[in-house]
Amino acid sequence: MALYSEKVMDHFRNPRNVGIIEDANGIGEVGNAKCGDIMKMYLKIEDDIIRDVKFETFGCGSAIASSSMATELIKGKPVSEAMKLTNQAVAEALDGLPAYKMHCSVLAEEAIQSALEDYRKRTGKEE
Repeated sequence: MALYSEKVMDHFRNPRNVGIIEDANGIGEVGNAKCGDIMKMYLKIEDDIIRDVKFETFGCGSAIASSSMATELIKGKPVSEAMKLTNQAVAEALDGLPAYKMHCSVLAEEAIQSALEDYRKRTGKEE
């Protein structure tokens, strides 16, 4: 069995939604001191729908792939649905990650949750 799935390799080689949203109304940044990965997520939310999402990730291929897939899973979705995104869903959408790389999908979940929390603080919306 290959170490990484074709989906992981595709999202690593051709990441989706990379960049910055200048007028983002939700920004979250998380990092993992052990591996050195850092993820920053930008959300543009209008009418409780995630209209745009972008990311910047400094990290390994699994971190980049997890960030990319996570953005794809929440783009165009209601905030309430994005709040339920789990690292397991990210990993499953990538057709799996090696056990020692699962922390990358956790970071993607945490970055989105952090951006959603920032959005709630900025807009005064409760969960």
